[in-house]
Amino acid sequence: MSEISLRLATRADLPAIVAIYNSTIAGRMVTADLEPVSVASREDWFAAHSPDRRPLWVAEQDGHMLGWISLSDFYGRPAYNGTAEVSIYLDEACRGRGLGRRLLQEAIERAPAYGVDTLLGFIFGHNAASMKLFQHFGFAEWANLPQVAVLDGVRRDLIILGKKLAPHS
Repeated sequence: MSEISLRLATRADLPAIVAIYNSTIAGRMVTADLEPVSVASREDWFAAHSPDRRPLWVAEQDGHMLGWISLSDFYGRPAYNGTAEVSIYLDEACRGRGLGRRLLQEAIERAPAYGVDTLLGFIFGHNAASMKLFQHFGFAEWANLPQVAVLDGVRRDLIILGKKLAPHS
């Protein structure tokens, strides 16, 4: 088996990125979308991930996409330029095998080069695996938004985890 590589996403990757995202919807653990999204509906989102400021990386092995990780603007106002939301989505076959840990570590290490000194993770309170992953890397609970999401009639908390990073040297 060959090494896992991480590279900047291209527009040609968008269908696979969307397929991985859509594979998480039914589990009601990682996204507030309730129905699959289309590639067309994610065009603007993809365009907002510029390689020089808010990258979107794909992890692949032997030409197969295993997952992706992105840095996204937080709140869209200039005073928050140093803060980014980090999102990780993995192919079903790759979950629970350490890939999420590797991708989050990469994001933490690379973020300062993009002017990011604060990372945020938005995680459902019932998603114990993601909470544990982020806490492993020193993310702390900065906010608890109780019962703000309704997934199949069940109210769910949204937890915002944050981490201050060392500045890029």
